[in-house]
Amino acid sequence: MKYLVKSLGLLLAAGWTASPLYAQQTVDPAIADVANSGDTAWILTSSALVLFMTLPGLALFYGGLVRSKNFLSVLIQCMAVAGICSILWIIVGYTLAFGGVTNGFLGNGLNWMFSNLGNVREGTAIPESTFALFQMTFAVITPALMIGAWVERARFGWVVAFSALWLLIVYAPVAHWVWGGGWLSNLGVLDFAGGIVVHTTAGVSALVVAIMLGRRMGWPKTLMLPHSPALTVAGAAMLWVGWFGFNGGSALTANDNASAAIINTHIAASTAALVWILIEKFKVGKSTAVGVATGAIAGLATITPAAGFVGPGASIIIGALASIVCFMAVGLVKNGFKIDDSLDVFAVHGVGGILGTLMLALFISDSFGGTGYGEGMAFGSQFVAQLIGVGAVAIWSAVATAIIGFGISFILPMRVSEDDERDGLDISNHGERAWDLD
Repeated sequence: MKYLVKSLGLLLAAGWTASPLYAQQTVDPAIADVANSGDTAWILTSSALVLFMTLPGLALFYGGLVRSKNFLSVLIQCMAVAGICSILWIIVGYTLAFGGVTNGFLGNGLNWMFSNLGNVREGTAIPESTFALFQMTFAVITPALMIGAWVERARFGWVVAFSALWLLIVYAPVAHWVWGGGWLSNLGVLDFAGGIVVHTTAGVSALVVAIMLGRRMGWPKTLMLPHSPALTVAGAAMLWVGWFGFNGGSALTANDNASAAIINTHIAASTAALVWILIEKFKVGKSTAVGVATGAIAGLATITPAAGFVGPGASIIIGALASIVCFMAVGLVKNGFKIDDSLDVFAVHGVGGILGTLMLALFISDSFGGTGYGEGMAFGSQFVAQLIGVGAVAIWSAVATAIIGFGISFILPMRVSEDDERDGLDISNHGERAWDLD
């Protein structure tokens, strides 16, 4: 009996000393400050995948949807936005978003120019430089998403200046509120990979800019068909693949969390793509290439906030609802409100991101195969937190966008002239043609 008690005592002691809590208390600080090479390699790979989403994925997806005389302008805008936002992220954006918490609204200024980065980012097992790089790719694609709202009529100089200020005034603060330990995260708001930080901000801001710019000449009476659905599908496929890094990388570790996020991402996109073309078949009689591409993107945007919190079964439901709701939103914005959000940025990204953010409150429940609610949270409290997060960010994005957009327009006009728009932005803004068909 004494031997049994002694053995149990030894086992309990061994179990205690092997627990993560004990390890955190006794580990050598020099060892704790060393990054995990596997996690680091995965996040570096994910960074490349997310940048691949913008260049060339988003550029081709949007480029194929515009008329041929404006194709080159979309590519140039994507690359210019990527360049200016990358530079600003290093100079000031990162520290505003992920600098230490001061008041819950903005990060501190200790990481200007990527200075004072730690060997390991707190709460992860990767170098802070790797974390900052990964977040840079998010800061690049988010303003680039808005390009779809103003294609074929926005002046290039205004686009670059607006995107630069928008990154610092809208994106960086919201990233801090939700992901940087700010006030929304303290309320219990959850956003795994960007339903609020990326899609709500970009979607709402895109809608505001579309209203400010006004309609394209001839819209909606003149039919403005995509000049290359093939390029659009190719771009959507690149986005689909890149989204594995977008959502899977947001686990910030190479383990089951990343695998689960990628599985949910793929399943939601697959379901949404099929549901979208099924809706088209019933509504217009044909399933289209642009439809399958748009449906996939709607599913990807909608699963993003929930990718690491829900199970595969919930992802199928989320993907199906994404296509149904976003399809209706496209019709409502264009046919109901008569707003020329040219490439449906708000209806697909904005509505999808908001929908997924709210559905997260239900499907995170372990009853639906999710990871379960946090301490002190249940469906009601989680839903209220998600609703507050979406509402606060939507209002901030709309107001700040209007101020930035109009403010810049006093120096750089927002819209090209009628003659330039008629000639196409490729020639009028850039003096080149995308296609030489002579």
